[in-house]
This record gives sequence, C-alpha cells and structure tokens, in this order.
Amino acid sequence: MKRSVLLNAEISMLVASMGHGDMVVVGDAGLPIPTGPGAPQRIDLALCPGVPSLDQTLTAVLSELQVEHAYIAHEALQGDDKALPVWCANRTGFDIQTISHAELKSLCQRARAVIRTGECTPYANMVLVSGVTF
Repeated sequence: MKRSVLLNAEISMLVASMGHGDMVVVGDAGLPIPTGPGAPQRIDLALCPGVPSLDQTLTAVLSELQVEHAYIAHEALQGDDKALPVWCANRTGFDIQTISHAELKSLCQRARAVIRTGECTPYANMVLVSGVTF
C-alpha cells in the first residue's frame, strides 16, 4: 500500500503519466465532462453533496502533481460563497490565472482527465497545468 496521501489508483496513474503542459481538471459535481472520441478520462469521485470536497481532492492531487500554473473561472470570484478563492489564497508555488467559465469548459476538452468531486459550490473548478520537477 502507498505511503503518500494520494491513494486513488486512477489519479496516481494519471499523475505518473503526465508530461509538461498536460492538463487535469478538478471539478465540482455539476461541471459538464466531455464525452466521445478524444474526450478526457473521467475520474468520478463524487459520493454525495460535498464529499469529497474540492479542497480535499486538490490537497491529495497536489501532494503528487507538479503544477506550473492553474486556471479558475472569473465567476468563482463573484457571489457570496468564495470557497475556491479562499482555497487558492492559501496555496503557493504556482500562478493561478482567471478565465471565463466558458473558456474553462473549453479547456476541459483538451485535458488529459477530469476529476469530478462532490463539491457543490458554483464554479468550483480548477484546471491544473503540469510542470516539471527539474
């Protein structure tokens, strides 16, 4: 059994196979995930509303993935529930850029995988762009 934080076999294999510039999306329960030929791998972790949370999932993924930069939607910075920006403000090590939600959904089509969480906060989605460790 692995000794690191990330125990999910699909996500561990994904991280191990990623190259510089590859993208993985960690999304909320409502993010549309592309289907069909050429669609990203779907890793569905959602169990019930809020489980697992975006924070829990990102913490586990980032324990093994080297991230160069990330994208969140402008819309995540609006409204009363700012869970994603609060989470982002507590992390360091990579730049987080804002794009429109429509652009974020478009990036999903080019991602290697989309990890679906149980998060129910609107616009709580993040595209992680893989970096290198050297």
